[in-house]
Amino acid sequence: MKLKFTKMQAYGNDYVYMDAIHQKIENPNLLSKKISDRHFGVGSDGLVLICPSDCCDFRMRIFNPDGTEAEMCGNALRSTAKFIYVHGLSRKEELIIETLGGHKVVRLFVEAGEVCNIRASIGQPELSAKKVPVVTEGDTFLNQPLKVADRVFMASSLSWGNPHTVLFAEDVQSLDVEKYGPLVEHMGCFPQRTNVTFAQVLDESHITIREWERGTGETLGCGTGCCSAVVTANLLGMCGRKVEVLQPGGAMNVEWDEQDVVHMLGPSHVVYQGEYEYEIEQTA
Repeated sequence: MKLKFTKMQAYGNDYVYMDAIHQKIENPNLLSKKISDRHFGVGSDGLVLICPSDCCDFRMRIFNPDGTEAEMCGNALRSTAKFIYVHGLSRKEELIIETLGGHKVVRLFVEAGEVCNIRASIGQPELSAKKVPVVTEGDTFLNQPLKVADRVFMASSLSWGNPHTVLFAEDVQSLDVEKYGPLVEHMGCFPQRTNVTFAQVLDESHITIREWERGTGETLGCGTGCCSAVVTANLLGMCGRKVEVLQPGGAMNVEWDEQDVVHMLGPSHVVYQGEYEYEIEQTA
């Protein structure tokens, strides 16, 4: 079976996108594992399927490289909207997209028929320790000491449908993310494995981060990681509500408005388009 796909990038996140409306895709969990293998010619941080929705314009399903289905990713969400426009699935410049993390509003900025920028309103962060989740006696997990191997971080957790734990450091550039990232991801206090955002506040309008993505490793960029850093830092009085977040894949603009809805703004571009020969393996 040949499946048409488009590889798109947003701030370092490379996902493979497939139209699951006009082509039948079976066993997406296995397909994601195959297509996300970094040694394979396509390679990606995961698989995104654009599906029909009964309640929104479209439904986005996203799968991690290990084959598990994820709730939501901000970078994938923005690229999904661009994929929809570029492939003519819709010409609307504002879309409501269904994800496991909730219904998200995405606005496309189009100039001369080209999508030049994408603004995603990814909703309100969940600070409830039950929804993150975190093993704690408190209702939230905010600015708590967290001992990781040989050092202690001040850590906070929140969720966008996918959990993020933010740990502040004095110098994230020199931090050994390969060491501390997986230790935090698999810590017993997080019953549901967590994404890990290492953040450094530069001033009230600038934060720099490095992101350890659960099941993947360190990534060049993470939209929800950027948003998590801004919300947490703002709650702690360390920055404002409109911040430029610097990360290896590029700078992202994040705004946490007065209604506590977070908006992320940045471009996305097509890396490669082609067909993937997929042999369906039957499951028992």
